[in-house]
Amino acid sequence: MLALTIPIGLLIGLTMGALGGGGAIIAVPVLVYLLGQDVSEATTGSLIIVGVTALIGMWPHQRAGRARIGQGLVFGVLGGLAAYLGSQLAVGVPDAALLTAFAALLLLVAGAMTWWRRRSASDPLAVERPVVARRPRLTVDWPRVALLVVTASVVGLLTGFFGVGGGFAIVPALVLVLGLPIRVAVGTSLVVIAVNSTSALASRLGEGVSVDWPVIGLFAATAVVGSLLGSRITSRVSPERLSLAFSVLLVVVAAAMAVRSVPLL
Repeated sequence: MLALTIPIGLLIGLTMGALGGGGAIIAVPVLVYLLGQDVSEATTGSLIIVGVTALIGMWPHQRAGRARIGQGLVFGVLGGLAAYLGSQLAVGVPDAALLTAFAALLLLVAGAMTWWRRRSASDPLAVERPVVARRPRLTVDWPRVALLVVTASVVGLLTGFFGVGGGFAIVPALVLVLGLPIRVAVGTSLVVIAVNSTSALASRLGEGVSVDWPVIGLFAATAVVGSLLGSRITSRVSPERLSLAFSVLLVVVAAAMAVRSVPLL
């Protein structure tokens, strides 16, 4: 099974570099079903993989002007506490229940990405809306601030509870709440993932969860390479096509997880 580490690691990195997230959604099932890790160990290892990949993978986007470091840090810090709480809530949850909920989450993500594609088709400017410089104003849009805090907290909870980076939720949030163009949202999402993963990982390692460092290290190294390749894909392939391919992958993985975990409930 270790022979699959390199190609799957590359796939994880490609997904994160091109779509701004989704790596952990692949990593967790692989670590559990192919490498035989328990859910707690797998989700902790997943946080290491996506955290390192996001931290390194965001720089090509930043150099290309597709990442807002400051806004990403704010979003990540807002979700940091929620990520810590989510990791605590996951303690003691039966593996079958956690994996079944994870499969349901994948289907919800696939549905959200389908909605995003349809919205993009009906409003092309929503995908590539140019950034227009505006004069700063001293007013505060409190409803938008509240929505930002709630969204960041929900993403943080998902990160901590399921051991995922949350990019599948971060990218739409950055587009809809902060008004970022989709390609900029992809790069900025990696900043948020790095912050959220670090917060959730700190909590899990404090609980004494074991990590298979050789396996996780190899996954992380190959995922980093994949993310650097994925950042190039972002500028060359339409986000809609990437999103469609990823949605299909989500449905397949969710179905496989449900078949194995639901009977164990």
